[in-house]
Amino acid sequence: MRTPLTAPFDPHPEQSSRSAIRKALRHRRRSLSQAQQKKSAAQMAQHLLASPSLYRARHIAVYLANDGEIDPAPYLRAARSRGIQFYLPVLHPFRDGHMVFTPFTESTILRPNRFGIPEPVFDGPENRPAWALDAVLLPLVGFDLDGGRLGMGGGFYDRTFAFVRRTPRLAPKLIGLAHEIQRVARLPIEPWDIPLQGIVTEQRRYDLQ
Repeated sequence: MRTPLTAPFDPHPEQSSRSAIRKALRHRRRSLSQAQQKKSAAQMAQHLLASPSLYRARHIAVYLANDGEIDPAPYLRAARSRGIQFYLPVLHPFRDGHMVFTPFTESTILRPNRFGIPEPVFDGPENRPAWALDAVLLPLVGFDLDGGRLGMGGGFYDRTFAFVRRTPRLAPKLIGLAHEIQRVARLPIEPWDIPLQGIVTEQRRYDLQ
């Protein structure tokens, strides 16, 4: 019997490594049509707009969708009227493997970084440190309902937000955004993985902490 695409991804033992799960889930999300992507992004935006976790947030980090990631752009367009300042991650020029966050508006000029991902130009005075954000909407490859997140493997978000283990009172809300088909029954977790406090898909909002 064929497993429905909407069912949680449950890897076979030979596919249970993080790299194998990542490969399978990237294929899953890239298999979605442009129409499905557009519909999912619009549905997710409605869940985000209704989220109590974001109601008081005024400084929110987001991302530019790539590689089949669910697109937060419809949410940004709707939420700007609430007076929210959005930020994009920028590779830190002095701390390798870390990120800072630069204001993102409709007129922001973007340039590809060393990975070919568009990002704003690094601007010291305008940058906001990770601890000064109210919320972070993170891209992900896979997630489980224990707050586990599987990213692309670079570890940038985990290193940047490692401080939340030492000083949780300074931690912004970490909310993963994904297609429901990226849900995994259980992810293999590493000690350095920073757990998510919530996940939002096109189908629903998961409040985990």
